Amino acid sequence: MGQDGSVTWFSSPTDAAERLTATGYLADTATATTTYLAGALEKPLLLEGPAGVGKTELAKAVARSTGAELVRLQCYEGLDEARALYEWNYKKQLLRIQASQGQTWDETHDDIFTDEFLLTRPLLTAIRREQPTVLLIDEVDKTDVEVEGLLLEVLSDFQVTIPEMGTIAAVRRPYVVLTSNATRELSEAVKRRCLYLHLEYPDADRERDIVLSQVPELEEGVATQLVTLVGRLRELELKKAPSIAESIDWARTLLALEIKDLDDAAVTATLGVVLKHVTDTERAVKELRLARV
Repeated sequence: MGQDGSVTWFSSPTDAAERLTATGYLADTATATTTYLAGALEKPLLLEGPAGVGKTELAKAVARSTGAELVRLQCYEGLDEARALYEWNYKKQLLRIQASQGQTWDETHDDIFTDEFLLTRPLLTAIRREQPTVLLIDEVDKTDVEVEGLLLEVLSDFQVTIPEMGTIAAVRRPYVVLTSNATRELSEAVKRRCLYLHLEYPDADRERDIVLSQVPELEEGVATQLVTLVGRLRELELKKAPSIAESIDWARTLLALEIKDLDDAAVTATLGVVLKHVTDTERAVKELRLARV
């Protein structure tokens, strides 16, 4: 912990890599370095890349490896300030007003605009926490531009102004991770405030290491067959390419079925673990010339 009470998230890139690995997240040099710098510089970390490469999992791994609480804001089209920041419990306020007959409005106002009636959402929750916190703003590219403005305000000063209560500033800055699948371009203003890291699918050797770290009982030869095949699937024009998590699910499936060789029959019988669209399955069977079972 720093002299100002701030958290020392990681002491070095090597420390970040080792502690992330201990949680099961195998980070390459660029990822470990950027993860360290996000904590050291107290800058939000923007992770961009295709779905399923481990962006969200990195935020979870930072929380696990540092003992911090994870607060997650799942973004979606139509997300507004009330769902991202805070809103008032209007029903409870109305009941209090009805029970406060005889009071002046000023007395009632001061009574109903307090913490008791405040419904905090992820952004405000993360700012108000006194304990170490990882704030995950997931799939930020799914939000509207207006929400980006709200994020800019919060991420610039780490404080929120509630008209009825005043300004609430962070006692301890959270470690902030934003993820984007790049379905739309984020504003330059948001990018300027963040450290940037583009994540891609790992190479075969690293993915095999990831699979074996999560499913150590799997034979190494089967793991090599699996990641090679997953790599070939990702090269096809699929609606949804297999994620790293789905590679791990496939490994667990093969282990459960006691499959020792990933031949055509085994692949075709278990392809539904990694491909979730019938057109993707049909394309894979055709392109990879798999024997139907």
